Amino acid sequence: MTHDGSLGNAIRMAEVAAECGADAVKFQLHDPEAESTRDAPSPPYFQHESRWDYFRRTAFTDEQWGRLKDACDTAGIEFLCSPFSVEAVERLERIGVSRYKIGSGEVTNLELIRAAAATGKPILLTSGMSSWGELDEAVAAAGENVTVLQCTSLYPTPPERVGLNVLAELRERYGKPVGLSDHTLGPYACFAAVALGAGVVEKHFTLSRDMYGPDAALALEPHELEDLVDGVREVETMLANPVDKDDLDAVAEMKRVFEKSVATTRQIPAGAEISREMLAAKKPGTGIPAKRLPEVVGRRAAVAIPADTVLTEEMLA
Repeated sequence: MTHDGSLGNAIRMAEVAAECGADAVKFQLHDPEAESTRDAPSPPYFQHESRWDYFRRTAFTDEQWGRLKDACDTAGIEFLCSPFSVEAVERLERIGVSRYKIGSGEVTNLELIRAAAATGKPILLTSGMSSWGELDEAVAAAGENVTVLQCTSLYPTPPERVGLNVLAELRERYGKPVGLSDHTLGPYACFAAVALGAGVVEKHFTLSRDMYGPDAALALEPHELEDLVDGVREVETMLANPVDKDDLDAVAEMKRVFEKSVATTRQIPAGAEISREMLAAKKPGTGIPAKRLPEVVGRRAAVAIPADTVLTEEMLA
């Protein structure tokens, strides 16, 4: 809603999100007559106008929604939109969406969830205000093709309330893909969630935190969104490329440079028995490995060995 009712702002947000590398940009279709009473309270973090007036003022017509979707298609980013009433689902079916995002406040609105599921399209279901019992009912209503997002509906969410532990609990409880809808002020929760197996992360985005509206002050600006996307991509690359600790080809040269070998501390004549005082562990790691130093003690020099020399087997009898 950070477009504040401006189609131009909404289109530019989609374009910038695409430029930042995001996969999708999500809007909200609010129909106040269908979803709210006139005296419904505004959230505590936004008291500048009534909820009803805000929804009415910032609403788009179906023709405007169509233009916004076309702009997303042109920019190469998926157009997503959250419905908040069955009527909104019907409108979005005409406008055209490939999946539905159900907001945390709609988890107990099973009629809405079933309406979205009846389209046969995938559902992203956020869980910020729900108990396990409520979420059980919502997941069942969403059907098979649902991704469940951990969410904490505090604005902003402090780190100790993110609930990264819930990701594993969601996966175990429902056997469905999981994600994070994040309301913290930085990118770190998203990075952690991806590392823990989240397939989806959602974050508020704005062209500027100086813009008007309930979400702008808590949203990422373009350079921050770009950093978030870059970080997520790097974490994905890390997860997609497991490392075999026994495959040392990539660090072979580093082992030679940084590891240590058995080396002499003094000149050793040919035939002399080697004592502990004659030896030390020194770089480089090109000779007998330092861990074998005790094995060298008591052996004899096959040749005269200068001081400060890395030992090899050929030098020993």
